[in-house]
Amino acid sequence: MRQIIAMGGGGFSMEPENPLLDEYILKQSMKDLPKICFVATASGDQTQYIERFYDGFHSLPCVPDHLALFDPHFKDLEDFVLSQDILYVGGGSTRNLLVLWKEWGLDLLFKKAYENGIILAGLSAGAICWFEEGLTDPMNAPLYKLNGLGILNGSCCPHYDGEEKRRPAFHDHILSGKIKNGYALDDGAALHFIDEQVHKVVSSRQSAKAFYVKKSEDFIFEEEINPIYLGDGKR
Repeated sequence: MRQIIAMGGGGFSMEPENPLLDEYILKQSMKDLPKICFVATASGDQTQYIERFYDGFHSLPCVPDHLALFDPHFKDLEDFVLSQDILYVGGGSTRNLLVLWKEWGLDLLFKKAYENGIILAGLSAGAICWFEEGLTDPMNAPLYKLNGLGILNGSCCPHYDGEEKRRPAFHDHILSGKIKNGYALDDGAALHFIDEQVHKVVSSRQSAKAFYVKKSEDFIFEEEINPIYLGDGKR
């Protein structure tokens, strides 16, 4: 079974007092103490970000670790990656993440991990990267298209309700044909894919939503996908 859990936002880095999404990710491994590895490439392996991961996951039933490219602590990258149960990718620059992954061969390694049943998860850049296409967010500049790893079809837009320019930019790019139809995720909403198909949508906030956004003739349509609120105990 191949699994990807793509979050629009949330988890330990955005909702430190609300572990619902992180608990959901851990539970999908079906192990009592899954090995979960945080990949902070998109933030340049920012020390504070990595520390926040450990702060958030040390209290959860798992064995946390991290993968750093700027200050690596692994001996064999492939062995290290393939020894994990979950690879959890953080936010930041999607473009920088993809460039560095390709340089290190992680683009191919993560695909191999996925085929081996290791769960791929992440938020923001860590959600976009698994899709064919997405929009990257350069500082003080318009959003623009970039290509992801292409494990999942279509495009992805995180922070749909959390960042003002995301929604109109996603609409404009789909309407103009610059990117393919795809999924939009509010902060706190997550798409759970099994074998490249949407299995369910879950959320850590009752108001968080997910959408399939598509072009039909000269119009944009948003098909709302009702999430399961994890606070109701439906995990």
